[in-house]
Amino acid sequence: MKRKFSIGNKLYLSVVSLFLLFAIAFIVFQQYRERQYKIETLTLRLQDCNNQLHDALLFNHDKDMTQFLDDYLRKGTFVNLRVTIIRKDGKVLFDTSKDYRTMTDHSNRPEVEQALKSGMGFSVDRNSHTLKKDYFYCATYYPQNNIIIRSALPYDVDLAKNLKSDQHYIWFALVVIILLTLVLYHFTHRIGTNITRLNQFATRASSPGFSSDSFDKEWGQTLGTFSNDELGDTAERIVKLYLRLKKTQQEQTILKRQLTQNVAHELKTPVASIQGYLETILENPRIDDKTRDLFLQRCYAQGKRLAALLNDMSTLNRLDDGADMMSFEEVDVAEIIRTVQRESQFNLEQKGMTMHCDIPNEILINGNSGLLYSTFRNLTDNAIAYAGLNTHIVLTAEHKDDGFWHFMFKDDGVGVAPEHLPRLFERFYRVDKGRSRKMGGTGLGLAIVKNAVRVHGGSISVKNNPEGGLRFDFTLKA
Repeated sequence: MKRKFSIGNKLYLSVVSLFLLFAIAFIVFQQYRERQYKIETLTLRLQDCNNQLHDALLFNHDKDMTQFLDDYLRKGTFVNLRVTIIRKDGKVLFDTSKDYRTMTDHSNRPEVEQALKSGMGFSVDRNSHTLKKDYFYCATYYPQNNIIIRSALPYDVDLAKNLKSDQHYIWFALVVIILLTLVLYHFTHRIGTNITRLNQFATRASSPGFSSDSFDKEWGQTLGTFSNDELGDTAERIVKLYLRLKKTQQEQTILKRQLTQNVAHELKTPVASIQGYLETILENPRIDDKTRDLFLQRCYAQGKRLAALLNDMSTLNRLDDGADMMSFEEVDVAEIIRTVQRESQFNLEQKGMTMHCDIPNEILINGNSGLLYSTFRNLTDNAIAYAGLNTHIVLTAEHKDDGFWHFMFKDDGVGVAPEHLPRLFERFYRVDKGRSRKMGGTGLGLAIVKNAVRVHGGSISVKNNPEGGLRFDFTLKA
């Protein structure tokens, strides 16, 4: 199988290629600019020589030009400097290298043409038609005298070497390129390693039978091999986040399976009871009226229990799936508590219980009245069902500076064994399953309470009172 390039190698080669192209372009440009700078410098020096020579000729116009120029150039700074004086029409008036009288018209020389147009012209490495040698020319036009003074240096090895750009910086640039390439390789290698390991994890995670437990056993060491930088931290967080989500998904699958089993079990009992009573009535047409009425009443009771169970399940589903879509408005919780107290008075009296509410006259919060009613009704019904005979319920409310209403709901009944406290808010969890069904509970009341409190921005906890009974502490956002 053909091995694919890793993303790190691709990134490295791409960046290095761009960097090398830039470096080569920079070196070529720098060499060109340095050579141009040296040519311009030499041109300025030759032009300055032309100007000095012109001034000297004007000052010594009465002397023999040939003798004067020979003496002047002998004292000059340039060695082997050739000077040519050309009239505007191209006729050579003087040349230091050959008998100028036999020279042809020079008006067609490139540097002369440039000088006539712009005042100054030069040619680099141009072959002399007269001397058959290469020269570096610089010509200056003086319109007041209608002459062109042209100075030239032989374009030999020494001059070519002087005009050549300095090569030392190229070696320096190569060393810098090598160092930067190594640093870049180290950087891209770390990126590529992290991405490769993420890809390995993604491949493993997408394979059948993957679970967070199997990953911890087989691949757990991979988490420790990410690079110790921001990218490594990000990659590690991605892996941990995925594992957490996978574990949560697995837990939710288990919970859904358990919930389905619990729902089926809870529905089976009332449905079986209703079915049994109705079958008895249908199979015994001569059954007496008293027994038929008793069986119908029991069917009705089981039907009410079934309706309550379905209603509670519907409430929990709404809390799970559409809590953000519920309508909220200003609700007076104190009025809801007083309504629950009035509606529960008959059941309280049957058990010899009392309920005392130490709350302000008005408790206004932004909430859903139906959920808030279910919260206090379920807590009250739970206390009536399980606290025991002749017990007392106390409900208090206090507004604190943290922006929450703090509620305390307690009874002085039998309480709950400590090992059951952490699971009281679970759906269908019962401390005493047989007794709970006999009491008519659905097993969802406290789960609804917890979720309703959460929807209203609060939290809830439960513990046993030191003097006996249960105590619920919860908050609702004001």
